[in-house]
Amino acid sequence: MSETEFSSSALGTKEHWDVVYSRELQTFQEYGDEGEIWFGEGSITRVVRWLNAQKVPLTSSILDIGTGNGMLLVELAKSGYSKLLGVDYCADAIALARSICEKEGVSQSIHLQVVDFLGTFGPSELFDICLDKGTFDAVSLDPNGGEDKRSQYVQTLCRILKPNGFFIITSCNWTKDELLAQFGEEFEMKDELLTPTFSFGGHTGRSVTALVLQRRNCS
Repeated sequence: MSETEFSSSALGTKEHWDVVYSRELQTFQEYGDEGEIWFGEGSITRVVRWLNAQKVPLTSSILDIGTGNGMLLVELAKSGYSKLLGVDYCADAIALARSICEKEGVSQSIHLQVVDFLGTFGPSELFDICLDKGTFDAVSLDPNGGEDKRSQYVQTLCRILKPNGFFIITSCNWTKDELLAQFGEEFEMKDELLTPTFSFGGHTGRSVTALVLQRRNCS
């Protein structure tokens, strides 16, 4: 999607996500349904598989930006990772994630915090790895200055990620080249995770992009 084609929507507002997670929390409380997994379970498997293949230490500090129901962190905890933090600006999303973590028996490995990543988030220590599965997409759709919010996102990310740390992003709104254009000044591409392809009109493409970017060491 090009910059000129990109438009704002309700998906970029906190009000929208407050409604979504209020409903999903109620559904979980009534029926035990954990809710939607953005981009499907395969999006979680790709991230966990890459971390395992790279033999990333299980003690690495990992941040999930816009954690939602926290299912990515749950799978990381089940894989043995123990220093996990999920943040979301929706209180009901964190309440849902906390309930799911308790149900799955991984609460000891996962910390959860209600906080605005672009606003008041100020961790005491830098992270080894930051994960994003759809949050940058939502930020990009903010009707109140999506372009400024994207810039602010990159600045916050650089502030809380260690030099040479990894940023793994999954997006359905931006292509690989577009993501590299937005993050490339501070990051270099380490890997591209394979996502499902589709064919239309004789052309093949991907509806989801998943990249591993590495923070440049500016020292």
